Amino acid sequence: MNSVPPVASTHPLDRYFRISERGSSLGREIRGGVVTFFTMAYIVVLNPLILGYATDIDGKYLGGGSEPNLAAIAAGTALVAGVLTILMGVVANFPLALATGLGLNAFLAFAVASQMTWADAMGLVVIEGVLILVLVLTGFRTAVFRAVPAQLKVAISVGIGLFIALIGFVDAGVVGRIPDAAQTTVPVQLGTDGNLSGWPVLVFVVGLLLMLALWVRRVRGAILISIVVMTAVAVVVEAIGDLGRSAEQAGGWALTVPAWPDSFHAPDFGTLGEFNLLGSWDKAGVVTVLLLVFSLMLADFFDTMGTMTAIGAEAELLDEDGVPPHAERILVVDSVAAIAGGAAGVSSNTSYIESASGVGEGARTGLAAVVTGALFLVTIFLSPLVAMIPSEAAVPALVLVGFLMMQQITGISWDDVEIAIPAFLTIALMPFTYSITVGIGAGFVSFAFLKVVRGKARELHPLLWVVAGLFVVYFAIDPITRWLT
Repeated sequence: MNSVPPVASTHPLDRYFRISERGSSLGREIRGGVVTFFTMAYIVVLNPLILGYATDIDGKYLGGGSEPNLAAIAAGTALVAGVLTILMGVVANFPLALATGLGLNAFLAFAVASQMTWADAMGLVVIEGVLILVLVLTGFRTAVFRAVPAQLKVAISVGIGLFIALIGFVDAGVVGRIPDAAQTTVPVQLGTDGNLSGWPVLVFVVGLLLMLALWVRRVRGAILISIVVMTAVAVVVEAIGDLGRSAEQAGGWALTVPAWPDSFHAPDFGTLGEFNLLGSWDKAGVVTVLLLVFSLMLADFFDTMGTMTAIGAEAELLDEDGVPPHAERILVVDSVAAIAGGAAGVSSNTSYIESASGVGEGARTGLAAVVTGALFLVTIFLSPLVAMIPSEAAVPALVLVGFLMMQQITGISWDDVEIAIPAFLTIALMPFTYSITVGIGAGFVSFAFLKVVRGKARELHPLLWVVAGLFVVYFAIDPITRWLT
């Protein structure tokens, strides 16, 4: 039984979002939206740290200044995430939240901005988003999605489950990189020195155990309760221990220091509109620009495909072909998000797999996305409060949801090598390379390769040949770039 009964079918919210039809309730949708926000609110803090300290070809910081402007990047990040997530909920009625894409922002900061101005770099994001939108409106992106075998879509969901579980363990400090990994065959280890140590790690472990206990006992709001309780515990721990951030001292918090904010300030939207569509072509050259746009576009194209498949599978919303409802609307909003992120000067926005935490809490409709988006908009003015939530208190949700998504692995025919091997590569390479796109690409290329090897090339959908070929170029982008430039 739900703590809040299903909304009456005559209620406008129920009719619009089909809450009762999808077996959900108003309470579940609100809780799911709040949980999704908590598990991805870190982007409001992390995006400024990634973009804010990198300089462009002129030595300027994002926004055109001579000093980092983290507050403006944070405000822009929250604004775009809020508006586009609400749009996803209202237009596509899908429990999927959007924000600045991790990986894409780092690519912009460290590979693109060094070759042009920040405005030029953001202009490339806008161009990439427009191209993606054209592919959606022409039906190409949706056609590719439908051409993917259903079991490969299952593998994508499972791989993403392992990927987000790894994100949770890494962000919590349970899994760490070995500093001298080049000198050893082991790239990662337990904790920072082969052992679990520090109060923040304990906060994560206790939070995970609390979340699991509440979940197996079927306590409503288990994920949300755990995050709130452990955030309060973390604030007390920080007040007593004065741990600071791990980058500043051993045993500190991974990203956010859980302390009550000293002050609140008016938002600064200095990055909005800071983009230039054509400047990069002169500074970096046509070939370089085309290769950069191609890399951005391919990552955006398939990240969302994998994410919406995983969310739809976890919410039990996929049809017999493994396609979620209103797939084309989801892809349109996601494409618009890429454009909006570039136009706002905060990098391409894309769908977030952390939305699975809200689905794990019971979300099944776009109302949850509306709740998440509204909280992002509130964050523009209350970002110091969001900054109180340490990743150690929030990421246990990713581990639990990773387990839930892993359960879909039984839907793969492991005795059929033509699908089993591509599925395995898809699942394994997502966490091992820390990239959804790489996993999907490996699955597509190996699937096409095995069809050829077994003399069944004619069975492969023509679009999958195109996609496999594009991924071959994607994997070889570095030597191709050096050869052409």
